[in-house]
Amino acid sequence: MGNTAARFKAEVLRRLDTVLDGQEDALHEAATIFANTIERGGIIRAFGSGHSHANALEICGRAGGYIQTKVVREPAWGIYEMIDGVGDQFWLKLDLRPEDCLVVISNSGRNPLPIELASHAREAGVPVIAVTALDVSRAGTSRSKSGKLLYQCADVVLDNKSSFGDACLEVEGIPTRVGGTSLYTGCLLLDCAVMESLDILLERGVQPPLFMSANVDGGPEFNQRLLDRFKERLAEY
Repeated sequence: MGNTAARFKAEVLRRLDTVLDGQEDALHEAATIFANTIERGGIIRAFGSGHSHANALEICGRAGGYIQTKVVREPAWGIYEMIDGVGDQFWLKLDLRPEDCLVVISNSGRNPLPIELASHAREAGVPVIAVTALDVSRAGTSRSKSGKLLYQCADVVLDNKSSFGDACLEVEGIPTRVGGTSLYTGCLLLDCAVMESLDILLERGVQPPLFMSANVDGGPEFNQRLLDRFKERLAEY
């Protein structure tokens, strides 16, 4: 392994080892929101613009995860995330209800699109969980007409503790930092919140509706029986 790869591996492992520190209460709050959503038959929706979409995918529609999940797929893939009003219009197409919850992922937390979605969701009584780089966001300025940052529009904030611009390493001869970390820390935060929510549901006597791997014999049939219960809600948008 080359020097830069070794440095990156060490940095990612260091951040994974420390990202949960001091966030136990926030993780429990997020887990409780997930558990409440599942118990009342709602849908966990997750949105991330640009590369943050990868964090949304981590908790939606995957083996070992909840059936009642759905990625918010923004058609422009973040091209217009810096433009005021895009989120307002996109919100009108979304089927989000008070029994649901919305996870919004944005490293900087400064662009209008995620801020507008989070704001509309809260106004509609939908609990919002934000995943963001909290120190970076607090040190920055909002691009939204509201003047707010994402963390100010959420019920619960999970801090991925990423660096400014996400990339964590300086390499001699390269003018920009390299090696993004938000994918790893964001996924760990969200996965831990999901895992804790399983404990909460079991303590309540609720059997969590989870995907079985489609590559396990009987998996597709197992999954379809559960998917049929939420077919209407899991359709596009």
